[in-house]
Amino acid sequence: MMKNTDELLQRIETELEKLPLEQIEPQGLYAPVRYILEDGGKRIRPLLCLLSADLCGGKVSEALPAAIAVEVFHNFTLLHDDIMDRAPMRRGRPTVHLKWSENSAILSGDAMLIFAYQILSSGNYAELLPELLAVFNRAAMEVCQGQQYDMEFERTDREVSEAEYLEMIRLKTSVLLAAALEMGAIVGGASPAERRALYDFGVNLGLAFQIQDDLLDTYGDAETFGKAIGGDIAVGKKTFLHIAAMAAASAEQRAAIWAPGDMDEKLLRVRGIYDALGVRSAAEAAIERYFTRALASLRRAHEDADRLAVLEKYAYSLLKRTK
Repeated sequence: MMKNTDELLQRIETELEKLPLEQIEPQGLYAPVRYILEDGGKRIRPLLCLLSADLCGGKVSEALPAAIAVEVFHNFTLLHDDIMDRAPMRRGRPTVHLKWSENSAILSGDAMLIFAYQILSSGNYAELLPELLAVFNRAAMEVCQGQQYDMEFERTDREVSEAEYLEMIRLKTSVLLAAALEMGAIVGGASPAERRALYDFGVNLGLAFQIQDDLLDTYGDAETFGKAIGGDIAVGKKTFLHIAAMAAASAEQRAAIWAPGDMDEKLLRVRGIYDALGVRSAAEAAIERYFTRALASLRRAHEDADRLAVLEKYAYSLLKRTK
């Protein structure tokens, strides 16, 4: 029987709290790991892993090591991303490289990556470990590829196409969601077809989720979004909205999009151009398109609609978010 998401989230938090990060030395290495893991986050990836295992008939307890490994890996990527982006804040708190140092953040991130493999290998599923590692390794490498594309897009003066952008966010965001679902399915004893369906569900859900994030950064509410609106516009980030606008804009509009200005003025100016070009509607249509594909893939994973209901409901909640 499918578990309640609140119950599963509590299991995830309890498991994270059990990690012996306060008992091992040197604390200069492990305190930053504890800091980034304890500051919350939505726990989307481990929750999807557990829901997938449960959907496929497995025990949540057996899937917990895989779920926690994915969450530790995800936070490792955030720690290193924050260094590359020179980000000052993460989830409302100073980032690790500012609270400690860049060197500490790099080394603690390296330790987190190793820690993720140790956790994954500790599960009570020895015969499944080669398959789990294959999925995990593939996703880990693809996340790095996505991050490299993201950095290259930021450095280039040329316009990035929608297809290039979608491939970048598939690698950087979607594949880890998909891998979490596939790993849960493996622990749950799913067939290859069920595993593929859940993986495809994760890929399309991730695409919809990231485009939604782009949309919220421009049209969201600062209080509920948790950070200032317009950050992507301020730094000229090539988001889905920016790419759609540049494809449809006149030369004058393109110049106005790129023109400097303070954050509030530039947000109003660029958002006005987006409105004139119908960019918000284009983003909302893309979100709906990928979400529809995600649900179609999910429904191929299991014939029992009642057992799919919890995952469907959770997927809807991710796309109805305001932060």
